[in-house]
Amino acid sequence: MKVEQIYTGCLAEAAYYIESEGEAVIIDPLRETQPYIEKLEKEGAVLKYIFETHFHADFVSGHLDLAQKTGATIVYGPGAKTEFDKHEAADGEEIRLGKATFKILHTPGHTPESTTFLLRDESGKDYAIFTGDTLFIGDVGRPDLAQKSGSVTKEDLAGWLYDSLRNKIMPLADEVIVYPAHGAGSACGKNMSSDTWDTLGRQKQSNYALRADMTKAEFIAEVTAGLMPPPQYFAKNAMLNKKGYGSFDNVLQRGAAALSPSAFEAVVDSEGALILDTRHEDVFHQGFIPGSIFIGIDGTFAPWVGSLVVDLHQPIVIVAPEGREEEVVTRLARVGYDNTLGYLEGGIGAWKAAGKELDTIESITADELALRLRAGAVEHYLDVRKPTEYLSQHAEEAENFPLDYINSNMQRLNPKNTYYVQCLGGYRSMIMASILKARGFRNVIDISGGWRAVEESQVPKTEFVCPTTIPQEVIDEAMDAVI
Repeated sequence: MKVEQIYTGCLAEAAYYIESEGEAVIIDPLRETQPYIEKLEKEGAVLKYIFETHFHADFVSGHLDLAQKTGATIVYGPGAKTEFDKHEAADGEEIRLGKATFKILHTPGHTPESTTFLLRDESGKDYAIFTGDTLFIGDVGRPDLAQKSGSVTKEDLAGWLYDSLRNKIMPLADEVIVYPAHGAGSACGKNMSSDTWDTLGRQKQSNYALRADMTKAEFIAEVTAGLMPPPQYFAKNAMLNKKGYGSFDNVLQRGAAALSPSAFEAVVDSEGALILDTRHEDVFHQGFIPGSIFIGIDGTFAPWVGSLVVDLHQPIVIVAPEGREEEVVTRLARVGYDNTLGYLEGGIGAWKAAGKELDTIESITADELALRLRAGAVEHYLDVRKPTEYLSQHAEEAENFPLDYINSNMQRLNPKNTYYVQCLGGYRSMIMASILKARGFRNVIDISGGWRAVEESQVPKTEFVCPTTIPQEVIDEAMDAVI
């Protein structure tokens, strides 16, 4: 029996390949199927099943394309209603894979259909659980993504999750391995570990949600406290996973088309395409196509696209680091942005050589910021980190304006003002600056190096407060002020 975790850092997502006697299962695959096809061919295995732990909200799964190419059966747990063929497994049902067996454990709570797959080895011994978003390492899945107004609340789902953990998972042996769908960085939980697997016994000792003496009421209160609003694309991705989507191969072929500067410009004009510049922020600010939005491919690219670009069907053209154009198209498709119409062939160099206009964003050091603050030259200083980051410590004159909520908060800003923008390291602030420039703000100044640089400078700061000690009511008040 072979078990392999396939971890994708930019989404903090884990898919799994399990094989026994030449038969294979893939759990929670990403959108692109070719890596899985190549894996099967290399191993000489036949894909029998594609297991889905639940309707994912943070990415579009590859279950449909993979099933179409391999003939494998898609398997969900109880209550998963879809608009495509699949096997809806019953709670307690067993599915054979070679000499191994999977037992279906219906574990609602993160979502109503959430299911854990218990793998038993050739001897029949419980070996591992694939928990999806039910149980993470150090955390559990947030219970507010599948709530329905007037029907099921996040408190209801949290209660279901408590029962699922106590009745289905915690009774299993301590040596059983826990394989979750996500690690640190995912918005599907609050405080996940950077570890991507653990034993159940260690989680019983260290995971707050598995505390043996925790009452149901305490559990509900704890897992529902401090939840940030989910990114706007989550519900849309979940719907694609339920209803279906277009072929990824077609998306890649269309999106990876090379466009000359003139053709690129024509697509922008005729299709109303968004120009997405995915180069590094240090390069972007020195020269970019006017109206471009910066979201660098080397940061948490797909989640930021999903949070900020409201329309999944938005036509997009890309400026990418040379040789990484297909990667950009792929990572957009992973979160449901399938309408990529090509990339700028030759990059900004070709655009400049064609005599076309470039824009820039001023970027200054933290030391220069300190000088301007002392001179009284800084009137509007935006810290675009999350409220909890800001509350832990910030520059005294900085106002919290989280990038996450820019689309709902633009009315707070005046295009006539000059804004100094800072995040933690420079990635988010450059996204913010590019959006402001694209929306007609002429005077935007980025703080190079972000808070890390400001912290070491002479800029006046508030006293440091450990984020874990910030009272919940203070966090809630800060959230109310920025949303």
